Amino acid sequence: MTSCQQSGVSASVWFKAVCSAFFITCLGMTLSSHAASDIPRMPSGKPDFNGVWARPYVPNMLAAGNGRNQIGPGEEPFTEAGRANYENYNPTDGDYTGSCLPFGLLRAMNSPDPIQFMQTDTHFAYLYEQNTWFKVVNLDGQDRSARLPAAWYGHSVANWDGDTLVITTSKFNGKTRLDTIGHPHSDQMTVTERLSLRDADTLEYEVTIDDPIYYTRPWSNQRVFTRQTDFELIEYSCMENNKSLWEGRVVPPDYDNWHTYDTE
Repeated sequence: MTSCQQSGVSASVWFKAVCSAFFITCLGMTLSSHAASDIPRMPSGKPDFNGVWARPYVPNMLAAGNGRNQIGPGEEPFTEAGRANYENYNPTDGDYTGSCLPFGLLRAMNSPDPIQFMQTDTHFAYLYEQNTWFKVVNLDGQDRSARLPAAWYGHSVANWDGDTLVITTSKFNGKTRLDTIGHPHSDQMTVTERLSLRDADTLEYEVTIDDPIYYTRPWSNQRVFTRQTDFELIEYSCMENNKSLWEGRVVPPDYDNWHTYDTE
């Protein structure tokens, strides 16, 4: 083969490679654009999360999860105080959920009951079937927590990151647990939730826990919610027929000894 022929072959291979790369890039952009256009949107153009969603039960946020609709870190990055608190926790010594006290943000999000999101251009609301609780977040990005007391569900600031709704919550009262198994959190915890639509009926939910009192580093849990169109939330009363509480088998938590660090 002559040098001219070799150059011709090389040029041909290079041309095909460039065309292939260009085609793949264009195809990816087309598919991404198509996927983005398939999700429901508000009149403002923001993703529309309105609806009832089924979600996985997450009794242990730190477990590795099932790799499908729930994925956790698979390790427990405790501080010394966090390890001591977790190992000393026994719900029979004081069960706040059995006593019908508020579950708190994370324990409520980990529940197997359906959740409904209600959204306008100015507000985003969580409607929990569990005990008929709710949480409303202003979407203007303003932090109003300075004038408010610490709360069971904390105080939230919401912002948009493209098509992802980012809700950052802090100023918790420290009287709840992260999950059923009893992983602790302090009143210094910050929670960051990220909600995005994979398609019209699939919501990707990621929550990151940053609590320097009980954990050595921030860690995250991811899960998938599925839109439900065939049922609505029903009434849920914790106190109804709660004989274990009435008859003393469930006792209220001892908040004087709830934490393993100094609190005010």
